[in-house]
Amino acid sequence: MKIAVIGTGYVGLVTGVTLTEIGRKVVCIDIDEQKVEQLKTGRSPIYEPGLSEMMKKNIEAGLLSFTSSHREALSQADIIYIAVGTPEKEDGSADLRYVERACKDIAWNITRNTIIVTKSTVPVGTNQWIHETILLNLLHDVQIDVISNPEFLREGSAIADSFDADRIIIGSNSKRAASIIEEVNRPFGVPVFHTDIKSAEMIKYASNAFLATKISFINEISNICELLGADVENVSEGMGLDKRIGRQFLKAGIGYGGSCFPKDTKALIQIAGNVNYEFQLLKGVVNVNIKQQSILLEKLKACIPDLTGKRVGILGLAFKPETDDMREAASIIITEELITQGATVIGYDPVATRNAKNVLNPLMTYAENIAEAIEDCDAVLILTEWNEIRELPPVVFRAMKRPLVIDGRNCYSLKEMQNHEIEYHSIGRPPVNEQVASVLA
Repeated sequence: MKIAVIGTGYVGLVTGVTLTEIGRKVVCIDIDEQKVEQLKTGRSPIYEPGLSEMMKKNIEAGLLSFTSSHREALSQADIIYIAVGTPEKEDGSADLRYVERACKDIAWNITRNTIIVTKSTVPVGTNQWIHETILLNLLHDVQIDVISNPEFLREGSAIADSFDADRIIIGSNSKRAASIIEEVNRPFGVPVFHTDIKSAEMIKYASNAFLATKISFINEISNICELLGADVENVSEGMGLDKRIGRQFLKAGIGYGGSCFPKDTKALIQIAGNVNYEFQLLKGVVNVNIKQQSILLEKLKACIPDLTGKRVGILGLAFKPETDDMREAASIIITEELITQGATVIGYDPVATRNAKNVLNPLMTYAENIAEAIEDCDAVLILTEWNEIRELPPVVFRAMKRPLVIDGRNCYSLKEMQNHEIEYHSIGRPPVNEQVASVLA
């Protein structure tokens, strides 16, 4: 059984590589010939722990290959995965132009009965449109089945998520096609949930929207905790002990980012609007997240009202650790505002600096290491909880001109910070050594 994957972005590449790891033969397609040549050498264009090693292993085993030719890959395929991007339009809805292009490429090149598996995140009803679009453009007399098989990969842990997932969703109107896709995925050893296509499409959006809701909820609780003098870390831990609630996604911080939650929450609001339903709860989730990204700036301004000429270090630029993804990263808004207010901003990230340079204000400067990023700074803001940052001994902040640390990810315990002459502000917790930084400065 031959499998083709259209698109070698995050979802497509991880999908193709992990399928070869369970013994499937996969060819991945991308129209970027330069990218394809890089992929053929086993070098991943995205940072994902363990991905390049797995690529090289399965290329050498003859299970994984890459091409820019749709005819070469699709004409021999029994199963085709659509894993192209569905970027956000201005109104929040999903842009399906790349999906439509994939449908036409499939229709023009398949020569046998084929199962089409949609991995891309698409609005409810899209798979029916995919089926109709392919049929409308077919050049050969073949039969197709379309399956909705949404992905639930987290950047930074996508390999583990593939092999230790909670479930595999298969939405189909064909029992035969659904059973084939279940068999393809059987070696993962993950429970399979069968449903209809529209429900499968909705499961993806509903899952991401619910997790985003948990994040915005705990961030609102953190803001109340600060006003009341409570500690949100203790609150979230106590909440998480309740099995009905659970511990995951109850980490207070400066909001969610990346390629999924921001896009999918807004898309679900748009989907609801298309059937004349106002999703008020989810609109609140989005608004809370936007507001949360400015909290560190408010804390900084309370300590240093005039930022003109001040040197501010930024630790962590990617939207989360273990990825180089800058999409919807809090660093975008925060660094832009700092520069607008006259600050000199120097940033550090273990892997995302190259991508950051393509996104952040050109007046930004970048450090090679943490020590360089914090040296002689008037303040340091922590935006991403990389282990390198979490494990940093607090004493290193004494190298700052003014030892003022504003932590957007609660990397350090309050008790630990009390032992150092460092003014420390975090999310949903009382400040430590308040005013110490200004006195020392």
